Amino acid sequence: MMEQLTKIVSEINGFLWGMYCLIPLLCGVGIYFTLKLDFIQIRRFGLAVKSTFGGLTLHGERAGKQGMSSFQSLATAIAAQVGTGNLAGAATAIAMGGPGAIFWMWIAAFFGMATIFAEAVLAQTYKTTDDQGHVTGGPAYYISKGLGSKKLAAFFSISIIIALGFIGNMVQSNSIADAFQTAFSLPPLLIGVIISALAAFVFFGGMGRIAAFTEKVVPIMAALYLLGGLIVLLANASHIIPALKMVFVGAFDPAAATGGIIGAGVKEAMRYGVARGLFSNEAGMGSTPHAHAVAKVKYPAQQGFVAIVGVFVDTFIVLNMTAFVIFVTNSIDGSTTGIALTQKAFESGLGSFGITFVAICLFFFAFSTIIGWYFFGEQNIKYLFGTKGTTPYRLIVMGFIVLGSVLQVDLVWELADMFNGLMVLPNLIALIGLSKIVSMALRDYDANNPR
Repeated sequence: MMEQLTKIVSEINGFLWGMYCLIPLLCGVGIYFTLKLDFIQIRRFGLAVKSTFGGLTLHGERAGKQGMSSFQSLATAIAAQVGTGNLAGAATAIAMGGPGAIFWMWIAAFFGMATIFAEAVLAQTYKTTDDQGHVTGGPAYYISKGLGSKKLAAFFSISIIIALGFIGNMVQSNSIADAFQTAFSLPPLLIGVIISALAAFVFFGGMGRIAAFTEKVVPIMAALYLLGGLIVLLANASHIIPALKMVFVGAFDPAAATGGIIGAGVKEAMRYGVARGLFSNEAGMGSTPHAHAVAKVKYPAQQGFVAIVGVFVDTFIVLNMTAFVIFVTNSIDGSTTGIALTQKAFESGLGSFGITFVAICLFFFAFSTIIGWYFFGEQNIKYLFGTKGTTPYRLIVMGFIVLGSVLQVDLVWELADMFNGLMVLPNLIALIGLSKIVSMALRDYDANNPR
């Protein structure tokens, strides 16, 4: 019965995330906003970096009813973006589509920067306050207030609560438990209970504790992972240029890039690269706007610029590190995939410590994603039920975290992918329907901040 259900859901996902549904829609929306906003990800990238890091501090103002600082909002978004997908997603794309899949990940991220600008702008434009006076927002709010469709907004909210808050967080805890069982021989249930307890400490501290956690942990976890990867790259520096060549050759001739080890064609390289890239940076999926909605900024476009940096960090820095560690250590063998391929690459580069290193990084990446995804789900619980629904939601999420650590989650992963796909559709409808609002917000910023 379970195998049959898994097969059915897998077939649905094959259509949703195939070359004829979400991939062209997400890329199409990215291209649309890139053209509509005159290549904003290039023209305003310097401003985006300055807006993000100009007043950077790890001891910012405590978040509260009025929201978070712009950097805290970005850190919360990146906490969700930079997760197991950066360790396992890149490896899976390479194993299934060859090195050229990374090129198509770059393409998806480039256009995704324009999409995520639009999402952040709309989240800021239509943000509101909940029944206790706390700032809240996200796609459900701009779908209901901007498009005027409460049914579509409710469909989005239900989908994201299931996809990220419940099922998504279950698979994150499963990833941590598996890694720690391999590296330290610890019982998965014990790991699940510990993760749940740590998560509850953050959950019940509200927006203030979530912001304090993400603004400190996200930069540290990224720096730790990049440092480990940099050590491997420097030790294999002579292989970096050939690896870069593999990416470009593999984008258009995958067999030539790997000597036939991976029998993928251009279609597979493009499909897996774009699909995994979009899944990693989350541009257009409707998740990260919840974090950008609560940023305390004067103009909506300000947070749009900051959001662009989030996609850049996720793909062009963190995900690229995983990919090039795999390339320079010559870890592609045609059979190893996912997190196992990443572990193999770091073990080759760092010795036996590589397995422990990946387990530690995976813990930080996956745990930060749990915090980010919990927060996104909570915003939609508030939309559907008000603040009275937050305590039951927290308890249910804690239960799913423990459950996820001990289950075989093939079906759960498929269900998460399916609900992820379903929540994308209403978000894309809203982005196109409200595109004029995005353009107006950019013009308003320019009128009040002449260059």
